[in-house]
Amino acid sequence: MEPDEQSVGQLVSLGLARYEARVYLALIRRESYTAAEVAREADVPRQRIYDVLDALVRRRLATAHPGKVATFSAIAPELALTRLMSEQREALDRMERVSTGLVSALLPVWSEGRSQSNPLDYIEVLRDPKAISERFADIQEQASRELLSFCKPPFVAPTENTAGIKATRRLRRAEGTVRAIYTYDVLDDPAMMDNVEHFGKAGEEARFAADLPLKLIVADGSLVLCDMPDPVAGTGATTALYIEHPALAGCLRLAFQTVWDGAATREALRPARAGR
Repeated sequence: MEPDEQSVGQLVSLGLARYEARVYLALIRRESYTAAEVAREADVPRQRIYDVLDALVRRRLATAHPGKVATFSAIAPELALTRLMSEQREALDRMERVSTGLVSALLPVWSEGRSQSNPLDYIEVLRDPKAISERFADIQEQASRELLSFCKPPFVAPTENTAGIKATRRLRRAEGTVRAIYTYDVLDDPAMMDNVEHFGKAGEEARFAADLPLKLIVADGSLVLCDMPDPVAGTGATTALYIEHPALAGCLRLAFQTVWDGAATREALRPARAGR
């Protein structure tokens, strides 16, 4: 049965993704569904249904019931809408705080740029995969207090990333911080999950998000390595930027913290994925 598209649109305007809205509207039709049943009811692709259900459970709009075959049910609409409105208010508050921080951080950069004859001498542009991998190792080795990273495929560094493991152990011995946010597809990749577990044993804190805007690593609030997917080539081509600029790194630390606050731990994801 097709969900009411007007209701779908209204839920999307309150912050749900379209598939999340369709699945929630399907869940309220009866007491509980298996993942396969609600995928059919909501007309959502089977390969997407667990991620969608995970998102609804994390947002406390649905409940997972573990068992031989996991089932899912919706919370009452009045409570769901109250929570969505609360999320929107909290998101607006976060955006206001981030905006204030960005203005403070970017104004000095903008002002400095007015007086610099070569304002890009602190930026290195990298296109060769080997050079990108080497810079990735360099930034990990240079970090002395903090490493923050967005991790999404395709992965340039070797899966075992020996330099990263060493850097993580060194930073944690020095009471530093190592945090990484991974996309959900890592959870279904045994090799990458082994890598996540190795980093966790070394001291890395990990969380997971449905999507990340780009690959990124920020070291000590001053060094940045990020990819810039080519929107013109459209073939997966990418350019990496290595930037030494505390103000920009400070902005990206704020962005990382915002995503970190909304990301889920592996433990929090386990109940909803038990039926997979």
